[in-house]
Amino acid sequence: MDEYYGSFLTRLYYGVKPFVPLKLRWVLRRRRAIGIRKRNSTTWPIHAAASAMPAGWLGWPDGKRFAFVLTHDVESAEGVKNVKNLADLERGLGLRSSFNLIPRGGYEVEDELRAWLTERDFEVGVHDLHHDGKLYHSRVGFKKMAEQINHHLRKWNAVGFRSGFMLRQLDWLHDLDLQYDASTFDTDPFEPQPNGCRSIFPFFVPDQAGPVGSGYVELPYTLPQDSTLFLMLGERSPEIWMRKLDWIVEHGGLALVNIHPDYINFDRTDFSDYKYPASLIKDFLGYLNHRYAGQFWNPLPRELAAWFRSTCSENVMTPAGSEVCDPTPFSS
Repeated sequence: MDEYYGSFLTRLYYGVKPFVPLKLRWVLRRRRAIGIRKRNSTTWPIHAAASAMPAGWLGWPDGKRFAFVLTHDVESAEGVKNVKNLADLERGLGLRSSFNLIPRGGYEVEDELRAWLTERDFEVGVHDLHHDGKLYHSRVGFKKMAEQINHHLRKWNAVGFRSGFMLRQLDWLHDLDLQYDASTFDTDPFEPQPNGCRSIFPFFVPDQAGPVGSGYVELPYTLPQDSTLFLMLGERSPEIWMRKLDWIVEHGGLALVNIHPDYINFDRTDFSDYKYPASLIKDFLGYLNHRYAGQFWNPLPRELAAWFRSTCSENVMTPAGSEVCDPTPFSS
C-alpha cells in the first residue's frame, strides 16, 4: 500500500471543501484568524529570528540594500481577467513580476496571455497542478503528478513552481525540472502548514540523491499575503506591508510578496467580502518607490534564482532550525 505522507485532517479538509459554501468558508477562516493572530503576536508579521544573516551570504548585486520580488498566484477565471490590469499597474511604476498559473485548474491558460506577459518582461510560473490540496497526499501520487507538472514547465518555458495553499514537501520537489520553488515563508501562522523557514533570505535545497551541486533555490515569501491582510484580517491599509518592508530593508533581506489578482477590484474603491480596492497595491508600491528609490533590486524570480545559484548557493543552505519540511498542518 502506498504510504500517506500528509495528515488525516488535511485530507478531510480538502475533501469536504468543495461542498462548503464560499461565504461559510470565509466566515470560519476569519473567526479562526482572530485567535491565531493573538497567539502569534510576537512572531507575526515580524519574526525577529528571521533577520539572521545566513553564513556565506555575500549581499545583493550592485550593492543594493535589499531585493524586492513581486509574485502573483492566479486562482480563478476572475483572476485571469485581472492579470493584464495588474501587470499594467506594475509596469507603470517601473516594476516587474511573475504570474503563477494553474495548469489544470478552473480556467484555461491561453497561449496569448502567456505570450503577452513574457513579451512585456514578466514571468510565468506553474502553480500546483489542480490546486485542490491533494498534491502531496502520497509519494506515488506526487510522482505521477510531477510528470504532468514537468510537461507544463517545459511547454510554458517556466522554471519556477509554487504549490497550492503553500503545502510542501521540499525533498519531493527534486522530481520537478525547476530552478526555484516559492512555497515557503519566513513566518505565516495562518497557513495549513504554519511552520516557516524563519529566514528573510533565499536558500539552496540540495538534492541529496542527485549529482553534487544539484538542487533548487527556495524563495520564501516574506511579506504577508494580500488575502490574509485584507480579506481574512480585515486590514484597510497597507501599513503592515510597509512596516514589514522597513524591517526587511533594515536587515538587508528579500522582500517577496504574493498578491492574488483574483481579489483585487480595479473598478471600485470600496471593500467587499472577497475583494479589496487596487488603491492598496498602488499605495504600497508607491511607498516602495518613493522611500527606497535606487536602493533595491527588482528581479524576476527566475533571475534571482539564477543569480543566487551562480553566486552563493554552495554557501547558503537551508536555514538552521528551519521547519519548512514539517508536514504537520493546522497548528498554530
